[in-house]
Amino acid sequence: MLFDESTLRKLNQLTLVASRVRAGAMKGDRRSSRRGNSIEFADYRDYTPGDDLRRLDWNIYARLERPFIKLLEEEEDLAVHILLDGSRSMDWAVGDEHKFTYAKRLTAALGAVALSTGDAVTIGFLQDSRVADEFGPKRGANSMARMFRFLENLQANGETNLNQSMLEYAIKARRPGVVILISDLFSPVGYESGLRNLLGRGHEALILHVLSQDEIDSPLSGDVQLLDIETNQTQDISLDGNLHDLYRTRVQQWTAEIKTIARKQGVRYLQATTDKAWDQLVLLELRKAGVVK
Repeated sequence: MLFDESTLRKLNQLTLVASRVRAGAMKGDRRSSRRGNSIEFADYRDYTPGDDLRRLDWNIYARLERPFIKLLEEEEDLAVHILLDGSRSMDWAVGDEHKFTYAKRLTAALGAVALSTGDAVTIGFLQDSRVADEFGPKRGANSMARMFRFLENLQANGETNLNQSMLEYAIKARRPGVVILISDLFSPVGYESGLRNLLGRGHEALILHVLSQDEIDSPLSGDVQLLDIETNQTQDISLDGNLHDLYRTRVQQWTAEIKTIARKQGVRYLQATTDKAWDQLVLLELRKAGVVK
């Protein structure tokens, strides 16, 4: 299991927050604290595995042979789409600071929060310029074990064209909601057009930018040969104090540019450095940023 029962209990006390309702979202795209206590009928939505069968309209099912769930006036739910970068660059560092393990734990944590509050969760695994695998959409706490098994079996490998992968995810008919991209953003072709495609289909977005500390401030020195683990291209360089300073400056400029692009597109951004405890990022930093409450 990606984390223990104690952490899961803490996560189950949280709720994901949609910062705004975007064009195309269904009426009532958030679950209120009252959880639909009203008896006033509001609308129907498609049945999703994990829904309470007591809410299924059997009369509609008998006529149309399609299952629909009845929504009450006070009931709101959210479509949660978590996109996990599975490229080889995510297979970096060791132990609790391993980037892909860290990213999977973030994915599992946010998925658990959403499932526990009845939101519809879909996880897209981005690898080799496509959505290589997918979980969901699922609702309900009874789907958590399957979600954990799905994530535990994933391995980081190959290259990722984030633009193409997000485009593929966006063009498939999906209910608009919150998209959470968990990635190191090491994609040669960028990520901006992929985000625009998702936003254009009514989603709102959050970037969790996963980096290891040695990617932010390299510990290397002297004459070294660098290897791009996705393309296998090499580069011989001599690392001295001046080059170290230049490296740190370039990384800061790169992350500042990402923040600017995100802000202009109305996308929330949070850097997730793997030397920080992942559960504290979820329980404290994401709460402070208003992503969960």
